[in-house]
Amino acid sequence: MEKGLKGASIKKIAEIAGIPRSNIHYYFKNKTEIYQQLLAQILQTWNQGFANFTAEDDPKKALTQYIYAKVMYSKDEPEASKIVASELIHGAPILSEHLNTDFKDWVREKADVIQQWIDKGAMDPINPYHLLFLIWSSTQHYANFDVEVVAALGKNTMAQSDYQQIAESITTIVLKGCGLE
Repeated sequence: MEKGLKGASIKKIAEIAGIPRSNIHYYFKNKTEIYQQLLAQILQTWNQGFANFTAEDDPKKALTQYIYAKVMYSKDEPEASKIVASELIHGAPILSEHLNTDFKDWVREKADVIQQWIDKGAMDPINPYHLLFLIWSSTQHYANFDVEVVAALGKNTMAQSDYQQIAESITTIVLKGCGLE
């Protein structure tokens, strides 16, 4: 996260991990493979929060759980969010294939679930894709722009109670916007 892919080296990674470089090379050919694996793990973890929801689930409960999971992941793993954000800001050179295949399919499946909730009258008609984008941007903001957030709030750091309030606020705004009060 500190140096980015270009600034990272296997030597420095090994030093920080406290292991010989040969151990890293046993599992990875180069730093790009490490970075790809890291990005894949981050995205898999993010997706787990919404992976098992279906059209039969209650949208209010599903969206509440997803927002809470995303906020807490931003709290617990802010570096992960910053790594993905940096990759995307730089044009997704490593993630581009994933974004156009597996990720695109995953998003379409989740948008279909949301659309089925809408079609059943379980929530107001909104664009499912934009709902997902809104949730991602609002929950990850607290990790990606933590310096801005703590400055605006006049704090040195965020407490657990702050993240509870964040999750509650985002949930309230999203649910009301979806007609799920």
